[in-house]
Amino acid sequence: MKKIILSLMAGMVLFTSCDLLNNDPDDSFTKGNFFTSETNVEMYTNYFYAEWSGYGNSGSYGDFYFPTLNDNQAVSGLSTWNQTSVPASDGTWEACYEEIRRANILLEEVGNVDMAPSSMAYYTSLGRLYRGWQHFCLVRKFGDCYWVDKTLGKADEDILYGPRHNRNIVMDNILADLNYAVENMGTKNADSRTAYNIHVANAIKSHVCLFEGTYAKYHLKDNARAEKYLKEAITASEAIIKSGQFALTPGAEGYRANYNSIELAGNTEMIMYKRYELGILGHATQDYCCSTTPTNGMSKAAFNAYLMADGSLPTGDDKGEMIKTADDTYMSIQKLLDARDPRLAHHVDADLRFGGSPRIRYQGEPGQEAALPNFSTTGYGVLKFDESGTQATQRQSIGTNHTDAPIFWLAEILLNHAEACAELNKTAEAKESLNKLRARVGMPDYNAPLNDPANNAAELNGGTEVSDLVWEVRRERRVEMMYDKNDRYWSLIRWRELERLDTRKYEDQTLGAWVDSNFPYDAESVTLNKDGYISCKIKTERIFDNKYYLAPIPSDQQFPESQIGQNPGW
Repeated sequence: MKKIILSLMAGMVLFTSCDLLNNDPDDSFTKGNFFTSETNVEMYTNYFYAEWSGYGNSGSYGDFYFPTLNDNQAVSGLSTWNQTSVPASDGTWEACYEEIRRANILLEEVGNVDMAPSSMAYYTSLGRLYRGWQHFCLVRKFGDCYWVDKTLGKADEDILYGPRHNRNIVMDNILADLNYAVENMGTKNADSRTAYNIHVANAIKSHVCLFEGTYAKYHLKDNARAEKYLKEAITASEAIIKSGQFALTPGAEGYRANYNSIELAGNTEMIMYKRYELGILGHATQDYCCSTTPTNGMSKAAFNAYLMADGSLPTGDDKGEMIKTADDTYMSIQKLLDARDPRLAHHVDADLRFGGSPRIRYQGEPGQEAALPNFSTTGYGVLKFDESGTQATQRQSIGTNHTDAPIFWLAEILLNHAEACAELNKTAEAKESLNKLRARVGMPDYNAPLNDPANNAAELNGGTEVSDLVWEVRRERRVEMMYDKNDRYWSLIRWRELERLDTRKYEDQTLGAWVDSNFPYDAESVTLNKDGYISCKIKTERIFDNKYYLAPIPSDQQFPESQIGQNPGW
């Protein structure tokens, strides 16, 4: 671990501080005197691991739980759009182009280093994989952007000041990079679960191609392009599924172990994970979900996405059979959880947590318990990332949490495969992957259409019909990846369903648990609607506009010589 951190520091010192796309920092290292050995190349590429934030570092926010611009979590006061006006700068724009430059430096210099052909192929593949991923992050957020496949200098004004490249051209170049990586990465690090390897390359390709295939279908209305990318997603997913290297962790407890384990080494489901170690690298995701800070709880809309345990549709009424303890200290929804998809009981607490009735999660080993009040914005406590066996001093302090974070894992690949197959009417293949995930937690197979009345995607999606199978795969994705990697937000974008975040049309995303009117609660911190559900909407509405599908180009890129343009509506 110390070697990795030192390598990361070296990578940061080398080539990070960039002015636009073309300047190297003024320091003692140069490209010519650094790329002299395979050891140095490995040290340089260690910085590529910093791309994955996982659960975050120290007190910084990670990709799990913290993103709340979605309909899965209801935040007190309501999370509005990330940007409502053109910003002065944008961290994604700047960081991605810095990393693209880092990848291009590697690709230009690695050929001059004396190493075995297999190592040369691996590092070249890694450079193109990383470059492709960074460009994808730009396309996903901004649409048209600059495709940059070399280190730029002052002579490259056509790129530095010219118009952005069409997103389709950039995506096709990304696919070429990903395919090169998949075909040439070889077996180096193939057994590792913390290093880039052929399986990680296929996982990235599966993710990118599913996004582009569905985006082409629902936004671009280009069925040929959609089919091309969905087939590529299937190919990449099946390479992982059929490799024999990965297996779902069994049971609902195994499902949760992917998120709250101190050590993911040996976990058969992991393709790549981020290692945390007490005293070296910690995070705060666990702390934010169980301390005195109000938890961003699950919305009523998300709660009602979980099927009944027999595979039937929920009634939509999540009042259930509430139980009050003898001393009236809390309300339990255990009976309600027992009747639902078992994953729900691993996502939320059995006892409701709301202002005026803060519940306590006892932490730590026997004799080391800590009793801190914990309550949620919606009454539903976030249980998924908690590990009660962790000592309280490590669990309830920022930067001392050290549960490992999944980055890519088999369940996500099965979801990608199921969705791509469903979109291409490969019904048997889609059901097979979907049912593997349901069987893992003891849910019955999906067979007959459920005819969910909530399947009103046709009123979104530009009028594109969504089959019952596609709808159920989407539901499975939602409950399987609850709070994971901001997946819900990006999925709503690629499905052209971002309008679901408009609170005027979809109120359930602003509501939480039902509270018994006879149960004491703090009216100053808890607002109930007329039906008795906790409401997080305070005087404001989150109003959808089509412009939110693409982020604005920041104003610091809009200098006089630039032909960069602006995205529609901004």
